[in-house]
Amino acid sequence: MEELATEAGVSTALIYYHFKDRAGVLRHTLEFISERADRYTSDGGAGAGPYDAREELTQTLLLEFQDVPEVRENSTAWGELRASAVFEPELRGDLARATLAWIHDVADLLSGILPSAPAPALTASAERLTGLLEGLSTRWLSGALPLSHARELVREAVSLEVERLGR
Repeated sequence: MEELATEAGVSTALIYYHFKDRAGVLRHTLEFISERADRYTSDGGAGAGPYDAREELTQTLLLEFQDVPEVRENSTAWGELRASAVFEPELRGDLARATLAWIHDVADLLSGILPSAPAPALTASAERLTGLLEGLSTRWLSGALPLSHARELVREAVSLEVERLGR
């Protein structure tokens, strides 16, 4: 809390007043990055589109891999929040809800490709895709995976999941 106050150029008391505790700061951070990710993934990329359902899913997922500050910051913050939840159980519920919302968004996009696929299968595919994105993001941000390769792995994963659902 002291580091945050110093970085913001305000008193620690002001941080506590607005956020109550460290978990409150983390909760607000989660809300902020979720809203920001919704904005940069829902615009479909500046001037791109219109997309068919499969292209929309692929593009939405690929927008999580842009070498721009807001995406790097969001991906880094998401990883930090997930790591913090290991040690701060009070953060787990908020993180689980945000994760579930993301899974449902991806499942909805998948249902646009295969409307007859059963909901549990769509959800399982969405869980695999979002889990893969989180892992690839960590590797990309840490320099272990080139951005172009991460994007190609996402494209391949979408193809595999759509094929699996179509069976």
